[in-house]
Amino acid sequence: MVEVSGDNPPQALMSFEEAGLCESLKRNVAKSGYVKPTPVQKHGIPIIAAGRDLMACAQTGSGKTAAFLLPILQQLMANGVAASQFSELQEPEVIIVAPTRELINQIYLEARKFAYGTCVRPVVVYGGVNTGYQVRDLCRGCNVLCGTPGRLLDMINRGKVGLTKIRYFVLDEADRMLDMGFEPDMRRLVGSPGMPAKEDRQTLMFSATFPDDIQKLAADFLRKDYLFLAVGIVGGACTDVQQELVEVTKLLKRQKLLEFLKVTGTERTLVFVETKRQADFIAAFLCQEKIPTTSIHGDREQRERERALSDFRSGKCPVLVATSVAARGLDIPDVQHVINFDLPNNIDEYVHRIGRTGRCGNIGRAVSFFDPDNDGQMARSLISILSKAQQTVPSWLEENAFSGPDSAGPSMRGFGAIDSRKVRPQSTSFQNDSKSQPSAQCDAEEEDWG
Repeated sequence: MVEVSGDNPPQALMSFEEAGLCESLKRNVAKSGYVKPTPVQKHGIPIIAAGRDLMACAQTGSGKTAAFLLPILQQLMANGVAASQFSELQEPEVIIVAPTRELINQIYLEARKFAYGTCVRPVVVYGGVNTGYQVRDLCRGCNVLCGTPGRLLDMINRGKVGLTKIRYFVLDEADRMLDMGFEPDMRRLVGSPGMPAKEDRQTLMFSATFPDDIQKLAADFLRKDYLFLAVGIVGGACTDVQQELVEVTKLLKRQKLLEFLKVTGTERTLVFVETKRQADFIAAFLCQEKIPTTSIHGDREQRERERALSDFRSGKCPVLVATSVAARGLDIPDVQHVINFDLPNNIDEYVHRIGRTGRCGNIGRAVSFFDPDNDGQMARSLISILSKAQQTVPSWLEENAFSGPDSAGPSMRGFGAIDSRKVRPQSTSFQNDSKSQPSAQCDAEEEDWG
């Protein structure tokens, strides 16, 4: 299911050949192993190429990073960019913002891959690493600046980044940034001296969820004629993820985890826990049980986090224990299993966590430990998610959901699967956008993103 709402949406493309990419971009797309665009790319690329502002909702793992990078890079190369050269003040044409260091670095690596052999130079800035190094890298030339909100504002305030040449302003995981406390930083960024008004720049927002209240807030950054793109069951779990709920008490969780991991063997498994301390504790416990494991959370040094992700990606440590810092946007290929050792306290986070597996057409498995004493408020929301994804709903979960006076808890506050604007001049639905070939793609305590 794909829905585009707004005035005069451009026609979707069916292949990368139809995207009008230059030879360099075509070559880099082919080198990356891309065969066929995913639904969000089929519709998002022509919308962005047409110069329209966009609010896009798509399931995690849908390939939205390539959906905005490819048309932006194509337009930069077609219209020309300032030559990358050393200067104390850099004036990029593109700013891409994301809430976490890991996610923004991932976007940067994708941008660098696509821009290879072209005149476009991406740069990334984020907290947790030496500022001097990032300043020196920035001053070598920058056309596409990727950054976390705090570090971007820091670079602007230092006089290292000018905004007068901005053509594209991209917010990835926009709901997270606006809904979890980054709204003041975002407003400071768009209100910074030199930043073109929204009528004079192209603004793109991508996320897995857009509740109505976040849509209305985000609309402050978009032109009135923006297009709204919804792909799949927005706010729902991907049907490529086999979800399994296991009823288990807190005291028995470690043993149950061990049983699962001894069966999965060397297959990549991402284990989510509630706290930073718990992440290190569970990782140490599993290592003692001869299961190579690493952990990632907000208190680890940046180089430690990068080493943990590297060990996990390479298979050196096939088990990664994480807090929600790793739940949003990280593109770790071939994650076969996600285990929610601790369930989150809201269904949005559950969807993002299990979205680490089953990405871009691959089948994954998500196992969640449900403690009746602590997770009862999630029961009804979980039933809704399981039903929408055509998964089996355990009878014990239904009994738990309807056994209390009100066990709805923080369920389904509205994922924003539809355009919140009152008037929808034109709406187009595409029911048969079949699966594509593989393509590109917090806890409160975790909010120190610099």
